[in-house]
Amino acid sequence: MTTTTSTPTILLIPGHWLGAWAWDDVLEHLETDHARPVAMTLPGLDADDPERAEKTLEDQVAAVLDVITGLGASDDEPVTLVAHSGANAPVSLVLDRRPELVHRVVWVDSGPVATGSAFAPDLPEAVEELPLPALEVLAQQASLEGLSAEVLERFRARAVPEPGPVLRQPVELTNDARHQVPTTLVCCSIPSAQVLELARGGHAMFADVANLAHLDVIDLPTGHWPMWSRPRDLAQAIQSEASRTH
Repeated sequence: MTTTTSTPTILLIPGHWLGAWAWDDVLEHLETDHARPVAMTLPGLDADDPERAEKTLEDQVAAVLDVITGLGASDDEPVTLVAHSGANAPVSLVLDRRPELVHRVVWVDSGPVATGSAFAPDLPEAVEELPLPALEVLAQQASLEGLSAEVLERFRARAVPEPGPVLRQPVELTNDARHQVPTTLVCCSIPSAQVLELARGGHAMFADVANLAHLDVIDLPTGHWPMWSRPRDLAQAIQSEASRTH
C-alpha cells in the first residue's frame, strides 16, 4: 500500500447546495504544517456561473480529477478525498476511474453509492434545479442538530440550487478497484453500528459499504453538517485519517 508524504494533500468536497465556503470552519482547525488542505466548489454550485443549472455529474467528476491532478497527485503521492453528503456521487465515480490517485477517502455523514443509483431519478426533466428546501422540510430529511440560528441563516443565504442533471443522472461504476481504496466513514447523524448493520442488510443507501476492503469508522455524534456543528473535531478526524499509511 502506498504511503503518504509528511504533508498529505487533502481535498475537501461539499455536499448539495454548498461551495468550498462550507469548509471554512474546518480549514481554520487543520494544521497546515502537517497537511495541505484544499476545498473546492463543484460545477453547478458556483452562484456566479450563468450555466450552472446545466452542469452534470460528468462535469463534476472532470472537475475533481482536474483539481487532483493539478495538486500533483500521482501513484506515489495520492490525495485524501473528503466527501460530505451528496458529494458521494461524483466522488464514487472518481474512485471508479482513478483509484490509484486516492490515498484514502473520508466520507462525512455519507458513503459510496452503488452502481445504477441516482439521487432523484424521478425528478421531472422540466425541473432545472432544486433549491434548498425550507428548513422545516430539510429537518425532516437530515438532522440539523448542533446548528445555531446564525449558522442556519448563513446556510440559507449562501446555498445554491442543485442542478437537475446532477440529481437525475445514474452513477455507473465498473472498476472493482475502487473497493480497495482505504476508506473511513465519519458517522454523525447515524451511528456507525447502525450504518454497518444497514450495509450488511443490503440497504440501498449503504449497500456498497459492505464491499469495501479497508474500512474504518469514526463516530462523531452531531447533525448532518458537522463542518459547522463540530468543526474542530471533524478537522482532527480528517487530519488523523489523512496521515495514516494504510
